[in-house]
Amino acid sequence: MEHGQPLYEVFGLYFNASSILMSFISALIVFVVCILATRTLALRPKGLQLFLEWIFDLVKNMIGSTMDWKTGGRFLTLGVTLIMYIFVANMLGLPFSVSVDHNLWWKSPTADPVITLTMAAMIVILSHYYGVKLLGPKEYSKGFLKPLPFLLPLKIIEEFANTLTLGLRLYGNIFAGEILLGMLAVLGATGFEASFGTGILQSFFASIPMLIWQGFSIFVGAIQAFIFTMLTMVYMAHKVSHDH
Repeated sequence: MEHGQPLYEVFGLYFNASSILMSFISALIVFVVCILATRTLALRPKGLQLFLEWIFDLVKNMIGSTMDWKTGGRFLTLGVTLIMYIFVANMLGLPFSVSVDHNLWWKSPTADPVITLTMAAMIVILSHYYGVKLLGPKEYSKGFLKPLPFLLPLKIIEEFANTLTLGLRLYGNIFAGEILLGMLAVLGATGFEASFGTGILQSFFASIPMLIWQGFSIFVGAIQAFIFTMLTMVYMAHKVSHDH
């Protein structure tokens, strides 16, 4: 089924209200989880506190594998926020979708290329900011001339390519998963409308691959959150290290 997007124009710019709403819900869920996990801290963590500490350890290992802790420790909060937010955002569109007046309102915000490319651009810009901040403008600019000065145009192209690949990789995986789930849902719904009892069988056999694909989509969503965060740390390490 074709769905439109709830677009609103403000000062000549068009904004997707669905993406804004779902991004806010994703951030709100992460915020609530963190508040609940840290409300009553214990020496022997359990429940949400144990889960949150596991996330912190996971991101610490990412940082430790890309740069020294003295430099990379400042990115711990960024990494934890990214991996939790992206995972929640990836999951929102899996259970169901909500369409009002043929406009899709409830979906995964990461199924919107504008959201993922904006996140990717923010990460790349942030990596340049910390590169200049930690190395200094002069030392940082020298990195673009290594190993050979005439490779500068390729270095510039690489920055745009990093932005595109980082954003489109996340978008493509989540969007494709939601499209397939939507097709399976339509197949199952169509089955109930069929006659002579064949619709029940059609719906039954459509629900099996849907459940399997939902389970696989959870795995893909988790992996994509991990990859995005890991690549963020790689980009940061590449910019803040003295031998980049």
